[in-house]
Amino acid sequence: MTDTPTTPLRKFANFIREQRIRLTAQWMKIVLGDVDLVEADKLTYQQLADHLPDILEGLCLALDVEDLERVEPAIESDARKHGMVRWRQGYRIEELVRELDLFHRVLADALEEFADSDSTFTRRHEGRARRLVAETLSMVTLTSIKEVVSERDRKIDEYTGKLERANHELTLKQRLVGDLYESRMQITRGVVHDLRNFLNTFSIALQLIERAPSKADMALTLANRQAADMKQLVEQMVEYSVVLGDSAALTLEQVDLHELYDDLIASSRPAIEAKKVKLHTRFDPALSTVTSNRLKLKQIAVNLLSNATKYTKSGEIGLTFAMTGTQHWSMRVSDTGVGIAPADADRVFDEFERAAGEGIPGTGLGLAIVKELSRVLNGKIDFVSHRGIGTTFEICFPLAPA
Repeated sequence: MTDTPTTPLRKFANFIREQRIRLTAQWMKIVLGDVDLVEADKLTYQQLADHLPDILEGLCLALDVEDLERVEPAIESDARKHGMVRWRQGYRIEELVRELDLFHRVLADALEEFADSDSTFTRRHEGRARRLVAETLSMVTLTSIKEVVSERDRKIDEYTGKLERANHELTLKQRLVGDLYESRMQITRGVVHDLRNFLNTFSIALQLIERAPSKADMALTLANRQAADMKQLVEQMVEYSVVLGDSAALTLEQVDLHELYDDLIASSRPAIEAKKVKLHTRFDPALSTVTSNRLKLKQIAVNLLSNATKYTKSGEIGLTFAMTGTQHWSMRVSDTGVGIAPADADRVFDEFERAAGEGIPGTGLGLAIVKELSRVLNGKIDFVSHRGIGTTFEICFPLAPA
């Protein structure tokens, strides 16, 4: 087996390998004494000399074969790691360049030292070695800078994205605060309006009893009816306040939809049939159990059915549970009632909104409750309505929460 000849440049490479510890210490002394390298003073010996052995070995390999291109991938890989480490250690680009420039100077001095000690190392060899050292360190410097710039740009993009998301969230929260303020003002106006009507009616009833005792029964009937309306308002206000104020984590359970469906039919049928309205029902046999909250689903359905019953004088009310695609199911309540005018469609879910001019009792909170509970259960509400023809509300729920 023939031994690989030891060329003059390979001899210099071996010299660098033998003197690695001394050259590293020499470089570190210069670095630590340089007033322009602020971050270097904060590092330990190991942190400062992290990739120096790898970079030195890459240079030595280039000297061994006297060809930088043959070992370029390995040197570039080490240079990228060096740039990343220095970035994480807080180096500025000018500090990174300065540090590698001092390393280049140490190697240049080592080259002169070796050339003086070895008579076979000619000026031609020295020139080739000097050129390889310069090219290698230039590549290390350029690659390290590219890595720092790339990482810096990535961080800028990351922080910019975070800032944009934060600004977007702030805008949404500001809009939500505005909506909540308007909503609370609307609630206040609605409650004050109903209380004033309640007090006026009671005042009229008392005056009627005082002025015409013979009409006391009629006055009491009027007062009792108004008291019943106020009781309904208070109960639904309590229900709505509980829905809005429920900050506890959502309790999920396995809900038997057919059982819930039967329960809703049994509880809503008497009020519907009392108005001579037909109840039409359909349950999709593909449905079974879902992961949700039974009480909240029932609240949604009860409010929709109650709303449909109030606004339907004839015809029918429909209740449908059905699969929607492969991952969702829907609850649909339809009626042949008064319908919703196009002008009222945008505010149908607002608090205290009722069908105008119909003289139909109610608090106007039912659909507001439906909207909030649907949001909690990740339900998507859709409705279609035609004035004088009827309305269909459909809420699409996931079979299980995401």
